[in-house]
Amino acid sequence: MSKLLQAIKRAGIKNQADMINILHEEEEIDSVHPSMLSHWSSGRVRIPTEVSIAIVKVLQRRGIEISIEELFGKEKMQEASQLDSPVRSERTNAGMNDHLIITGGVPLAGDVVLNGSKNGALPILAATLLINDEVVLHNVPRISDIEKMCQLISLLGAVVERDGDTVRVNASNLTTCRADRDLTAAMRASFYVVGPLLARLGRAEVPLPGGCAIGSRPVDYVIRALRQLGVQADEQTDVVVCTTPDGLQGATVTLDPTYRSPGATFTLAMAASLAKGRTVIENASADPEVENFCRFLQAAGATIDGIGDTRLTIDGRADLHGCEHTIISDRIEAGTFLLAGAATGGQVRVGPIKPSYLEAVLSKLEEMGVPVLRERDAVTVRAEGRPHAATVYTTAYPGFPTDLQPPMVVLMCLADGHSVMNETIYDGRLTYVNELRRMGAQVKLETSQQAIIEGVEALDGRRVEGADMRASAALVLAALAAEGESTVFGRHYILRGYEQFEEKLTHLGARIELPSIRRPVERG
Repeated sequence: MSKLLQAIKRAGIKNQADMINILHEEEEIDSVHPSMLSHWSSGRVRIPTEVSIAIVKVLQRRGIEISIEELFGKEKMQEASQLDSPVRSERTNAGMNDHLIITGGVPLAGDVVLNGSKNGALPILAATLLINDEVVLHNVPRISDIEKMCQLISLLGAVVERDGDTVRVNASNLTTCRADRDLTAAMRASFYVVGPLLARLGRAEVPLPGGCAIGSRPVDYVIRALRQLGVQADEQTDVVVCTTPDGLQGATVTLDPTYRSPGATFTLAMAASLAKGRTVIENASADPEVENFCRFLQAAGATIDGIGDTRLTIDGRADLHGCEHTIISDRIEAGTFLLAGAATGGQVRVGPIKPSYLEAVLSKLEEMGVPVLRERDAVTVRAEGRPHAATVYTTAYPGFPTDLQPPMVVLMCLADGHSVMNETIYDGRLTYVNELRRMGAQVKLETSQQAIIEGVEALDGRRVEGADMRASAALVLAALAAEGESTVFGRHYILRGYEQFEEKLTHLGARIELPSIRRPVERG
């Protein structure tokens, strides 16, 4: 891998973000987990073969003399020649339906019935592997990331059945500790299975996860945390092999207080629930999804104190039992539709949702002059003229959620005055603003984590493309607010996280066409 690193430097590519942007622009591969390109300075480049091949092709086009065979050898080359990136395949399989044709300028109006939380359902599905019995989950969204997780745990030996929004899982007969490479490469949440596999089988072999390319989100901090519970981790080229020679041992683990990582909290809680002794997680995430997750573990017999707080205490048990649980509504979906209503000058009501889950967003909308009505289990926004400019910092819950940063930037582009978006969680989540500029937005990046925006009265319809789930959804919002027709590529990303996204928007009055039929989707 040192040869690859040297070649990258010779090509003048300075950092992870530059390489990721090049991979996107030249369409070698659509999505790369930045941790795959980590530790450049030390000469250790941990990336899957298919990503390495894409990088080699980029370098060759830049005149750098390096071959795939030189890096991997003939035997590895034969294997590599048969690889097909799951992320690229997802886009290829989408075919002509991977874009939407949108005619903007219509204020959205009406009610949106929210689906279950993607970020809540994924870790709970992984956690069913802890339980040697049947688990029944309700309000599970029908989105591609959920279907991938169901496939992943099925390949590990679980029996998974779906009936509408109810999913039944029986993991009483796990058959392997090795997670499927293609599925983990396509979905970052796949790493959640590490905790349950260690707790049940004492060993987990999980390829480095993929998913949306939105900045450096390595799994190193999760591995460091697991080591404090007695886990031995061997970080190989593109796979992490974890074992527990003496079993999982309770300990006090302190997470970074700046991020209070939900992913690390989920993983530690799963491992701790079947560990020996007491585990204390300091600076745990207090996200609603984490609270709902802990309620699920409690229903299965886990002993957890401090739910909803940033200090969780978990007393390990010998086993957990089957249970029934309901996933909470998706607050990111709720925020996306509320911001769509504000950006188009409309009136949108979402529910069921606790308004407190969205308080940072709602208070910011009110600061921008957008009226907000809070009900017991619903929220309504009603736009009245252009919104005011604002400054936003994304932070851990209960702060402004990073997943709603892209749609908020769209609203800022239409606000009256000078706005600033500060992305404090991820370092590569603002690259989509280049697409907004194509639509006439006056936005520039001061740094990779700060966008300066001068609001304009209207955006113009254009051809734009999203490179991740939330950015693609935000570009749809921009197209809905723009004058004229836009074509938004990246629909397959949206399908990963939003159920019936187009149908719900057309129910609100949006004019959206699917390219395969070239006619408006009927309004419900």
